[in-house]
Amino acid sequence: MNRDPAQLIQQLDYWRGDISLEPVGGGITNRNYVVTDQGRRYFVRLGNDIPLHGVMRFNELQASRAAWEVGLSPQVLHWEPGILILDFIEGKTLSEEDIRQDPYLEQIVPMLHICHRDMTQQVRGPALIFWVFHVIRDYVATLNIANSRMINALPALVEKSRQLEQTVGAIDLVYGHNDLLAANFLDDGQRLWLIDWDYAGYNSPLFDLANLASNNGLSSSQEDWLLDRYFNPPDSGKARRAFEAMKCASLLRESLWSMVSEIHSDIDFDFIEYTRENLDRFESQWRTFEAASPDAGPVSA
Repeated sequence: MNRDPAQLIQQLDYWRGDISLEPVGGGITNRNYVVTDQGRRYFVRLGNDIPLHGVMRFNELQASRAAWEVGLSPQVLHWEPGILILDFIEGKTLSEEDIRQDPYLEQIVPMLHICHRDMTQQVRGPALIFWVFHVIRDYVATLNIANSRMINALPALVEKSRQLEQTVGAIDLVYGHNDLLAANFLDDGQRLWLIDWDYAGYNSPLFDLANLASNNGLSSSQEDWLLDRYFNPPDSGKARRAFEAMKCASLLRESLWSMVSEIHSDIDFDFIEYTRENLDRFESQWRTFEAASPDAGPVSA
């Protein structure tokens, strides 16, 4: 956004009176505000397309509308290019520690079933596919072109990604959220809401499950429970191996996302530290994945 965000919001024809607005921190692909208009509060997201990250706002809009239709997300009240106005939900943003609590996990699994099963019936118009291994390849190409500070580490990461994609193999196709950070769950005291559909698109259900586990530090026993509860009856051991590969892929994608953002984002955020944190988590998960493989040889870093 080249214009002042506050001025942009104030000049919208949507409002019925004079408004007040309060910035909401934490967004690293959007600028977010709570707007009060004649006593009613609204959540406003400002953000243009970000092709480098596969974020297309038409897709976010369609996913957000579909998510409201199936009861997962707040209602979309108004949209115009670069601006999304949602019904405001008063509640607590979850932390990773919250996600690891059984009562929250028990609520999240049915939400994933609704997302994966029911949103396919509601999404309208063109829809994107979020294939994490395509995203990884595209990020690596972007980083090579930009001569990233991490360029010497990229060949080994590409080889690891190749092995992970081979392990995942053929997939079932569902409509996924694809960004299950703790901060994208909101507890209003009575129920959970799933928000922020920037990366929504068709994908394997294993990605959302692995993304949830890797982003929030689920224990091995919680992961077993998650897979058993989601598939019910439990899927095969091959699916568990693919899930472990998807956990690695999720963390690698997040690491590369941050490396690209180091170069191209104008958001005030410590992307270098975020890169370091996610690479550490990826390498730890990779070592676990590699050690559990009956036939995979070591890959040099």
